[in-house]
Amino acid sequence: MKYKCIIFDCDGVLVDSEDISTRILVEMSRVLGAEIDMNFAVEYFSGKSLKSILEFIESLIDNKLPGHFEEEFRRQSFKAFKTDLKPIKGIYNVLEKITVPYCVASSGPQEKIRLNLTTTGLIEKFENKIFSCYDIGSWKPNPEIFEYAATSMGFEPSECVVIEDSTAGVKAAKRGGFDVFGFANRNNHIELENHGARIFFEMEKLIALLNEQ
Repeated sequence: MKYKCIIFDCDGVLVDSEDISTRILVEMSRVLGAEIDMNFAVEYFSGKSLKSILEFIESLIDNKLPGHFEEEFRRQSFKAFKTDLKPIKGIYNVLEKITVPYCVASSGPQEKIRLNLTTTGLIEKFENKIFSCYDIGSWKPNPEIFEYAATSMGFEPSECVVIEDSTAGVKAAKRGGFDVFGFANRNNHIELENHGARIFFEMEKLIALLNEQ
């Protein structure tokens, strides 16, 4: 394997949290009069900053969101994560087989990342290797989060590969000069590939893909 470091996204790559977060956002938006299709939301919200998602909801209701909206969303989602969150199928085995350093670089705040990894039993794999867009004030599709993670781990972008499941994440990785593997599904695989990701559909396939390099 040519890569010296592997950078994982969190939501949708390590933990199966995106459907939970999106469902809560859709339900809360509906109360305010914004009808958002769940399938559209899953695809459109994926990888985007919460700030940009909240601005999108405001555009739909043609008004500012209530001041407590973000706080209430965090409260409801954190509560749901503690009971409903699951690791991505196969991720434990993949991490056990990786022989080079790896880390997580996510758009979520540190508190959310740590909660999700703790709930799914992955936190010990990523202690002291958690990098958040909130740490640096820059969000995907800007590349800075991956550059920050690579530098902190002691590697150049050319020595790393990013594992992503969102268009915003793939764009960020490519803009930063990283190779990127897209953990895809039937709804997004063409778009991820068009933006430069090498596609795979089952987490268990990642090791073979890495070893081909």
